[in-house]
Amino acid sequence: MAEETPNPGADAAPTGTSGEAQPAAAAPEPVVPLTPKERKVAARARRGKRRASTPEERAEERKAKAVARSRRRLQEREKARAARAEAGPAKTTPPAEKGTGTQKIRQGIVTSDKADKTITVRVDTARRHRKYEKIVRSSTKLHAHDEANDAGVGDTVRVVESRPLSATKRWRLLDVLERAK
Repeated sequence: MAEETPNPGADAAPTGTSGEAQPAAAAPEPVVPLTPKERKVAARARRGKRRASTPEERAEERKAKAVARSRRRLQEREKARAARAEAGPAKTTPPAEKGTGTQKIRQGIVTSDKADKTITVRVDTARRHRKYEKIVRSSTKLHAHDEANDAGVGDTVRVVESRPLSATKRWRLLDVLERAK
């Protein structure tokens, strides 16, 4: 008893599900590689995650995301408020009488000493950005009073905050830290 096994290369054409005879394939089609864009589209289709197609559906999605954002921001505010309450009241100093208090002191490099009894000081600052955490560098120009015309261009100086001395001068030269070479 010899059992007959179906031979795919036999003369009879294979039958489909509908019962009709299909023509035999002469040669397999060459596989064409997909472009990166086609691969991305195919992967998105396999995941089954489709974007809303109608404007109404997109509007609904936007509203849902807005509600979620509002909820998250409210939670963050509550969390910050709880942290502040846990830390206790802020340490405040009583209001100072006129003429008291600490004056700001800045260190910088003299960029100009052309005006009589006045120097221009560049104060460089570098700080970390709160959100992006990148170092952000900036500089400020201050006009300072130099009574003895002591500082020269390139000197490193320390200036102290003072009363308004002119339209732009609000600082006084405290001392020259390093002379320019």
